[in-house]
Amino acid sequence: MENLSEVFVAKAEELKIKAEDITESYVVGSGKGGQKVNKTSSCVVLKHLPTGTIVKCQKHREQSRNRVSAYKILILKIEEQIKGKDSDRAKRIFKIRKQKQRRSRKAKEKMLRDKAHRGKLKKSRSDVGFE
Repeated sequence: MENLSEVFVAKAEELKIKAEDITESYVVGSGKGGQKVNKTSSCVVLKHLPTGTIVKCQKHREQSRNRVSAYKILILKIEEQIKGKDSDRAKRIFKIRKQKQRRSRKAKEKMLRDKAHRGKLKKSRSDVGFE
């Protein structure tokens, strides 16, 4: 956990995100959880004033954990706005899309040719008879 927070602190410094530029507010949560969620102000809302980015986090029951998660989400969002395609999240998404993408016809034919060639090589190896 400590290592992860250090990464986010470094990323915040790199993006020049200052604590003074962020406003924090705590609101009453909503949704599943019943009375506990509806009565306590455990939901955290962060707003980065220079970019106007707003993040709301209600993942956890504790306000402190929600605050940490909200800061992480805010840093990632601002990075994506500033860096665009060069952000870590965008690179990860591109990589996953590329992996899931269907092969082109040419690539498929090449793969099948190579597979057939490998099969022929294997078949051509004959058993050495010890009779």
